[in-house]
Amino acid sequence: MADANDVHIHWMKEAMNMAQEAFDAGEVPVGCVFVRDSKIIARSRNRTNELKNGTRHAELVSIDRILADPNLTPQPCQYPLSETTLYVTVEPCIMCASALRQLGIKEVFYGCSNDRFGGCGGVLSVNSSLGHPRHPAYQATGGYLRDEAIMILRRFYITENSNAPIPKSKANRVLKTEISAWNASQST
Repeated sequence: MADANDVHIHWMKEAMNMAQEAFDAGEVPVGCVFVRDSKIIARSRNRTNELKNGTRHAELVSIDRILADPNLTPQPCQYPLSETTLYVTVEPCIMCASALRQLGIKEVFYGCSNDRFGGCGGVLSVNSSLGHPRHPAYQATGGYLRDEAIMILRRFYITENSNAPIPKSKANRVLKTEISAWNASQST
């Protein structure tokens, strides 16, 4: 039987496949998989540019699919994700972290932190530190395939973004390949 770390790496590789799909589609390369009973029940990638909708983050696209599928959510309940674990390449943003908490996600594992918009410790700890009278906190642990997650983001951000309102020339940018060491205190 594989140890827990091997299992987490396995699911994170599936999330990285979705991030690559996002990259190939010209989206910010974030991908995720939702796992229940050792099976992927939903997989998604960012679709914000494609759908011209800033809320179409990978996590929310999957949540919509889960909630719309009567086999995955057979009856309305307060916490439909309470037996579900999320693997996502980048720390969920504040919006996604809040949605995950409201839906009672069991646990989250992510690749790299999100220093600008992170909701699981990067900016705010919506997942656990912000008190809420009804929605339970959840554990969020970062660092799984962190370097790979950082590199795909870097590869994306050195390219020209044709979807930007005023595209910036990036012809002189160089891909940084050195990644600083992971600090375990960064996970929540």
